Amino acid sequence: MKKLILGIFLISSLLIIGGCSTQEMPEESPLEVISDDVVEGSKDVILATTTSTQDSGLLDILIPAFEEESGYTIKTIAVGTGQALEMGKNGDADVLLTHAPSSERELLDSGDIINYNLVMHNDFIIVGPAEDPASIDGSSSSDGFAQIANTESIFISRGDDSGTHKKELSIWKKAEIEPSGSWYQETGSSMGQTLKVASEKSGYTLTDRATYLALLDNLSLEILIEGEADLLNIYHVMQVNPEKSDLINEDGARAFVEFMLSERGQALIGEFGVEEYGSPLFFPDGGKDPKEYGLDY
Repeated sequence: MKKLILGIFLISSLLIIGGCSTQEMPEESPLEVISDDVVEGSKDVILATTTSTQDSGLLDILIPAFEEESGYTIKTIAVGTGQALEMGKNGDADVLLTHAPSSERELLDSGDIINYNLVMHNDFIIVGPAEDPASIDGSSSSDGFAQIANTESIFISRGDDSGTHKKELSIWKKAEIEPSGSWYQETGSSMGQTLKVASEKSGYTLTDRATYLALLDNLSLEILIEGEADLLNIYHVMQVNPEKSDLINEDGARAFVEFMLSERGQALIGEFGVEEYGSPLFFPDGGKDPKEYGLDY
């Protein structure tokens, strides 16, 4: 029956990635199709996470190490952060790894998630064609967005309510611009796919650094804006409140959170990318005070 669950989840994920950003989860949870076959002590753990953790290759390092150490099997559903959080809210996952602190805080305050922990960060960057038709190189993020809009240069948005999309919208808001027109295009898809579209169309986009570097060999895009405090990209790991469903694997979810915060988990995060790029693609934050990043919880 676990295969049936994952089949439903994977179909749902593909529809979300390939379709519009406003697609809603089905009214009936896919977990409701089973009951008697789920037993205490299940070794399957459903992880709802962002496409950036998958596209960057980080999960390819972390998950095998966790499975080897714990004996649990991770079933990954990689979608936009908004969709991953919705799965948590609906009790359709066991554990979440996302990067939208303000939206996560809403679930924390409502009791939908527990065991909420700062785990790592990297940063967002704005990339575009080398010729830089909007002349944004070296600008602030909001000024760069304003120049893109004023010149109607192509901008490719994820448009999928992901953490990256939420960050993009916050920059447009800071620039006091509501983007619209043929120059502003939404993919409704993953970060990797959005980068590919931006490259093919010689457009600009906002991306996390890790996914950009992981795909760089196949992209014709350069980093044009980086290094702002506002472009910090903060990740948290959390359990879905087991009171939401009898089908939630509380023990497995707790084990995953503990692994991510453990010495080994944090070391794997900090080492990822160093050999290939000379610097980590993510920086471990387990045990740090969230107030260092302006977070209050």
